Amino acid sequence: MLKYKCLVLDHDDTAVKSTAQVHYPSFKKTISAIKPWLDIGEKEFLLNCFDPGFYEYMEKTLGFTESEMKYQLERWLEHIRTVIPEAYDGIKEVIVRQKSEGGIVCVVSHSYPEVIRRDYSARFGLQPDAIYGGDEPPERRKPSVFPLSDIMRRYNLKKEDVVVVDDLKPGLDMAKQAGVDFICAGWSHTVSEISDYMRAECPVYLEDPSMLSSVLFGD
Repeated sequence: MLKYKCLVLDHDDTAVKSTAQVHYPSFKKTISAIKPWLDIGEKEFLLNCFDPGFYEYMEKTLGFTESEMKYQLERWLEHIRTVIPEAYDGIKEVIVRQKSEGGIVCVVSHSYPEVIRRDYSARFGLQPDAIYGGDEPPERRKPSVFPLSDIMRRYNLKKEDVVVVDDLKPGLDMAKQAGVDFICAGWSHTVSEISDYMRAECPVYLEDPSMLSSVLFGD
């Protein structure tokens, strides 16, 4: 039995193993090309994607110009088109069950819709009902409440009908602003500063995606 009519999933490091297999390797190539004096390890990258968030990190912390942002996007798209990240064990079963029992699955992510659709087709054998991705203008991307407000309007849902599953602070902040339930996808965390913060701030913190089924379906 569905506990929530709508499951709102983050994509990167929640549904698929994106950072280790795609995002960080692509980022390293970009930095080597345009800011070779910087040596940014994966932990630093993860911490800044956590807070303030990827786009803010690029633009405000690292000072990427508009042309440099365009360059990193082009390099990222080149990389991700050749690599389909693996899905976390157990996520496919959750998504398929949510859909098969009449539920809605939406994706709110900083990845682009074309990439999300490709990954869903390859790893899950279906498509989400709606995607709010990195192609949206800044004011409509998470942590903006817009994606959740639009989902609730679009599908005539109440706050108690919706749950967000995400691994990072922008997703948590978005859910808090919208007043909907949040589940932390702790299975991707390798940095203690991130896991400690999310454990303290999230009412539900899961270390294994197999645990998600019991929370969503009462198994």
